[in-house]
Amino acid sequence: MHWVKADAFDFGGNPPLPRSGHTAVNVGKSKVVVFGGFADKRFLDDIAVYDIENKLWFTPECTGSGSDEQVGPSPRAFHVSVAIDCNMFIFGGRSGGKRMGDFWMLDTDIWQWSELTSYGDLPSPREFAAASAIGNRKIVMYGGWDGKKWLSDVYILDTISLEWTELSITGSVPQPRCGHSATMVEKRLLIFGGRGGGGPIMSDLWALKGLIDEGSCSIFIVEENETPGWTQLKLPGQNPSPRCGHTVTSGGHYLLLFGGHGTGGWLSRYDIYHNDCIVLDRVSVQWKRLATSNDPPAARAYHSMTSIGSRYLLFGGFDGKTTFGDLWWLVPEDDPIAKRFPSIPSAPPESQSVTVSDGLAESSLKENQNEQSPLVELQKRLGIMISSSNFQMTKNCLNYHQGWLENHCLPGII
Repeated sequence: MHWVKADAFDFGGNPPLPRSGHTAVNVGKSKVVVFGGFADKRFLDDIAVYDIENKLWFTPECTGSGSDEQVGPSPRAFHVSVAIDCNMFIFGGRSGGKRMGDFWMLDTDIWQWSELTSYGDLPSPREFAAASAIGNRKIVMYGGWDGKKWLSDVYILDTISLEWTELSITGSVPQPRCGHSATMVEKRLLIFGGRGGGGPIMSDLWALKGLIDEGSCSIFIVEENETPGWTQLKLPGQNPSPRCGHTVTSGGHYLLLFGGHGTGGWLSRYDIYHNDCIVLDRVSVQWKRLATSNDPPAARAYHSMTSIGSRYLLFGGFDGKTTFGDLWWLVPEDDPIAKRFPSIPSAPPESQSVTVSDGLAESSLKENQNEQSPLVELQKRLGIMISSSNFQMTKNCLNYHQGWLENHCLPGII
């Protein structure tokens, strides 16, 4: 695989401005939708859309109304975002000192926001949770931070009936956490890493069964009508180091893990930001370091990574000092843009490697220690209306240096 920094010739329109703690989701095969985040000491509520076919970034003019007569969700970061069909669902997040519990849907066919009134076992307001789609109707959400404690609850949302159901799970369960990843792999929800109670950053991998009643998957034997339950997976290979604020992106029979935030060890108080790529090979069922033929992007956490065909698109993030606005492609060696620059061999950190050819920033709430602050992480196409500002070509993605450790409620982790 080969890293290529995107430039103005790769896209039309204006790419999104620097940020971290945002979300970016694939809506169908036609677009990637970026929402929210944190940058320049403020929370964001803007949308940037990448039209894949036309290679164009644009800002749609959205309509809609919420309970407070706003057009869409209030500015926020470290929320969850899941796409099903043409709709993007948003839940939770943080804005200033407030954790959110509202629930929104964006119809990307007509660019209309709707604040949804759901019922059932409503989840508490939270940030740094993780969620994934189950098929084309349901969403599963796990964990997060509610301002007082780390969470280990599991909720299922039916996007048609708008009913939430909290799963009752017995037996072994993961340690409560936030800043983890959650990815559906056929019939299982896989969660990795995150920060847990007392502050440790983790590197454990868990699988949750019982989300779908029938069928089988390549990794696990699945019984019909199985009871929900967690299993800790200890896979062979070169396991990722403990981290949170990383991304896990599906591509072919691989899950690609990139970046994240860790520490120098349990006795250490210095931060480490990662820029390594590790894949979970679903065929051999093991972790493998990804071999890349040149130098990777700067280390970061709370970025986004989406898959576009055989390519991956990296955007944004935070490294403790700088909020990034750069865009990077991770592409197979035979991709035309891989020939743009000469390769500088870059061996993986460990001896074993794999070549893949198919396809909060961080913010911790450094709230008052007397309030038991967790020191958690930071968290179509062209027929639609497009803001006039998006017809200008952008020659550079701006990098903003954030004064997060100064006079703002979202300082870096110490």
